[in-house]
Formats: sequence, C-alpha cells, structure tokens
Amino acid sequence: MFAIRGQTCYIYALVPNSFHPVTVYVMRREILKKVRRVVVKIGSRVLTLENNGLDREFMKQLAAQIARLKGEGREVVIVSSGAVAAGRKELGIAGKPRTIPQKQAAAAIGQSRLMWAYEEAFSAHGHKVAQILLTGDDLSDRLRFLNARSTIETLLACGVIPIINENDTVVVDEIKFGDNDNLSALVTNLTEAGLLVILTDIDGFYDADPRTNSNAQLIPLVESITRKVEHAAGGSASTVGTGGMVTKLAAAKKAGRFGVPTMMVNGKIPEILERAMAGEEVGTLFLSARESLRSRKHWIAYTLRPKGRLLVDEGACTVLSRHGRSLLPSGIAGVEGEFDRGDCVKVCGPDGAEFARGIVAYSHTEVAKLVGHKSSEIEAILGYKYGDEIIHRDNLVII
Repeated sequence: MFAIRGQTCYIYALVPNSFHPVTVYVMRREILKKVRRVVVKIGSRVLTLENNGLDREFMKQLAAQIARLKGEGREVVIVSSGAVAAGRKELGIAGKPRTIPQKQAAAAIGQSRLMWAYEEAFSAHGHKVAQILLTGDDLSDRLRFLNARSTIETLLACGVIPIINENDTVVVDEIKFGDNDNLSALVTNLTEAGLLVILTDIDGFYDADPRTNSNAQLIPLVESITRKVEHAAGGSASTVGTGGMVTKLAAAKKAGRFGVPTMMVNGKIPEILERAMAGEEVGTLFLSARESLRSRKHWIAYTLRPKGRLLVDEGACTVLSRHGRSLLPSGIAGVEGEFDRGDCVKVCGPDGAEFARGIVAYSHTEVAKLVGHKSSEIEAILGYKYGDEIIHRDNLVII
C-alpha cells in the first residue's frame, strides 16, 4: 500500500530490476477527485499538423474538455508549446529552425497566432484566456516569482484561463537547451497546483521506445522515478518540439518533489483529458515523492541556477543530509566558481558529487577565507559577520 495526501491506495509496483508492472489495484479516482487545480502541458506535436500550422480542430476539442472540467469546479492552467512551430510556416522554414535568430523570429510570429487560436477556441465556450510569457530569470528572482504567482491567482479568481509559454523571442539559453516540460514542472510550484498533466503524442511511458520496439509495454503507474526508469527513457523523435521522454521524466520528478503527481497521456485521443481526470486507467500516472518539499525549498532546488560549488568534508555531508543542519564554515573543504551573498550554489561531498544546494550568506571570496574555520572566528577574519552559517538550514535543500 502507498499513502498519498492522506489517502491510502493500492498501486502498480515495478518489480525490482524489471519494467513489467505487477497489477495490484490503483484508486486513481481517489487521487484525482481531490485535485482542484491542474497544470496541463501541451506539446508541439499535439498542437500542430504534419504539414505545419496549428491543429485548430484539436484546439477546439481541447477547449471543450477544459470548459467541462471548469464546470466541475476545477481550475486549469495551460503551459503551451507551439509558437515556434506556428511561426515557421510563415517564414517558409521546413523542419526545425536551425539557428537561434530563426527560432526567435518564428516565435515572434507564431505566438500571436497561437494565442488567437486559443482565444477563438475558448470563446466558443464563454471563457477568456490570458497570455503569460516567462523566462528562467522571471522564476529565479523571488520577487518576480511571487509577482507572477499573484497575477495567475488573480486571473484564476476571475475565471480566466492562463496560457503560459516560454518567452522564446528574447531568451537564448532557454531556447537552445530548455523545454516546456521543465517549465510546466516549475509552474506546478508557481501556481501551487495539485496535478500536472502532460499531453504528448504517445500513450504514456513505455519500458522501451514504442516507435522502434514493437514489444514495448506501457507502464500504467510509476511509484518512483528510479535510475532504471530514467534509463528506459530515450531522446525525442520529434522534428517540432524540443523535449523527449527524458525531459518529461525530469518534469514528473520535479513536480513530484513538490508533492504533485504527474499524468502523461496521448493528447490526440478524443476526450483524453476528461477521461484521465475521471480516473480512467489511461496513460501513465507518476506518483509524487513520499517526502515533498515546501514551495520555497522547491524553488531553491529546481528553479534557481547554481553559480558555484562548495566542497564539504564527510562530517558535514553526514550532518547536512541526515540531520538537516546548517552548513558551517568548519565543514567546508573548498570553493569553486564566483558567487555573491544570496546566490544559489551546489553543495558537493568528498567525491565531488552534488547532494544539496542552497542560498549562501557569504560571497565566494568571503567563504574562501573562512574554509575550515569555526563560526566564532568569522568576525575576526572578515571584520564583520552576517551570521554563523554559510548556508542556513532554511535555505538548504537535499536533492
């Protein structure tokens, strides 16, 4: 048995060292019926046609499903890809744009067309939509993060459906390396949602790539995203989107650390969103982590970008990971990178592997002077003191 959010339910378990599911029982309805706010991530392959352009018929069907979910009292936040795919047709680009400027130009053209298509689809059901474009910097800055949360809360209170996309017209690193799977996981924290649904172009998570392996089996439920589960994920076969199964698993893992389960289903199947929310055994359900992080610690672990590394000794590694203590200068063995007070850094053990990250109270130059010293010596060494801790336990997350 497995306890989730106070509910006891039977689950599908993965036999150790095997991806063949053992059917026990699963009470999806007990998990899903309490979900009031859901983040729905829609991939480019689901939104677009094979010959380029947006699939308007799909968008109409999706709007109808979401309208009915809202009628049940649920709130829906959409994280939508598709801007680049919608704009590349206008630029006469076949396949993925090859350069960053091409992607940004396609996004600039396609974003307005994408939002107009959503506006048209939802207006038929009497619902309004709002566009929210975010970058990594918007979410990594705590004040901007909280401002974005307030905006979304206000929109939802007014019955408006927020449609979130990465601002591909201005970002560089994100458009080159990022994906909306990752964004959707961060949005579950931003909006304090109870469920993440990823609409993709396959039926769920398989033990092998179903496009190349006819013996691949769908796994209905994943209790925990282990290394073996991650090993089963392959790259993206899409010529439209940026994310593959690896990024979807990473998104489910991030959402799970916030205490949010994730469902991965085939968005092209009629009424699939409603069926999934009704508790039908469709797609794959990823259970949330047994120990979830609070919103701020989830933000530290998965939204902030580390700017350096602190190497700690075995004693500090044990105290931090097992006892939830603060990191003191006496436990630090080395400093790498440049960072300022208030930046996020990785915390690495004697083997160099990261096991935690947190917000530092001192800069890299200050920490370098304090390595191995006692907290009582800080003021004598620096001439001032912010506190006894290099990273306070409230700002430290074991990952």
